[in-house]
Amino acid sequence: MSKTSNSKPWVNAIIELLEAFFKSSRNTTRTWHQHVVPYEGDWAVRREGNKRITSKHRLQDTAINKAKRLAKKHKADVIIHRQDGTIRDRINYD
Repeated sequence: MSKTSNSKPWVNAIIELLEAFFKSSRNTTRTWHQHVVPYEGDWAVRREGNKRITSKHRLQDTAINKAKRLAKKHKADVIIHRQDGTIRDRINYD
């Protein structure tokens, strides 16, 4: 008999779950898209998928310029939001 057949079935199940988890986490690709969003009465730049902001600015134009620099560097998009959170514009730097 093989070593795995002597192991407890729950150990094998946990090992299979962990292997599946780590394999799936390697396949996810993060984007560098930059969002210009309203933030605490000002404007912020936030990378897509992040909870934390990259930078905070008093003016939307300043935040847009920062987002453009980052997006150009990483060949990504800038998504500009309105004060109510809806999307106003999208700029592509591919």
